[in-house]
Amino acid sequence: MPQLSSSPDLSAAAAARAPQMSNDENRSGGPSAPNTSVITKVKPKTKRPNLYRVLILNDDYTPMEFVVHVLEKFFQKDAEAATKIMLHVHHHGIGECGVFTYEIAETKVTQVMDFARKHQHPLQCVMEKK
Repeated sequence: MPQLSSSPDLSAAAAARAPQMSNDENRSGGPSAPNTSVITKVKPKTKRPNLYRVLILNDDYTPMEFVVHVLEKFFQKDAEAATKIMLHVHHHGIGECGVFTYEIAETKVTQVMDFARKHQHPLQCVMEKK
């Protein structure tokens, strides 16, 4: 009976006849392994919205009482805070009414300007990025 030797020629021949796995099969654990995937939760990074300062500008014609009324009506300031802001506007030419997101600041500026025009005052209200 002939003896089988383990020669390099036989091992190479056996390897050549063995079924070859594709790269996809190697990664997934073989042809019978189920396809699996890993699901990772990604926490969304929310960015804070830009803030805008709403400012009232001084003029020589708008009455101080009207400015106080505007601050109370549109910026929910009490009489003392509204008077303090009005005096700051009177002495420094400009005063901050509040800090808001873009849409709210834009709305407040429009409301103040429309209200001032309706009452025939040249009061100016602007917004600037903080």
